[in-house]
Amino acid sequence: MNIQIFGTRKCFDTKKAERYFKERGIKYQFIDLKEKGMSKGEYQSVKLAVGGRDFLLSENCRDQDALALIQYIADEEKDEKILENQQVLKTPIVRNGKLATVGFEPDIWKDWK
Repeated sequence: MNIQIFGTRKCFDTKKAERYFKERGIKYQFIDLKEKGMSKGEYQSVKLAVGGRDFLLSENCRDQDALALIQYIADEEKDEKILENQQVLKTPIVRNGKLATVGFEPDIWKDWK
């Protein structure tokens, strides 16, 4: 397994995801969205794995202005704007190669090989 956890240090669900993998002795790479963020390729892969950008957006994010802008701009501009404002993403985003989940999803992770 090649686990990547995208999240923030203050996110409770991100901490739970890290603890889940740590307790099972599964190595993972943590990427802080506030410091580094997702690359365009990582974002596209996750978006495809979870079923579209709508599943990635957090309705409760702190930057409601950015979220509102993303919801009302043209579709072809949305992905670029999300990459510029990654604080609108739900966390944690857990990725294992081509597989990905959004949020704390241990029932899905236990089946990953």
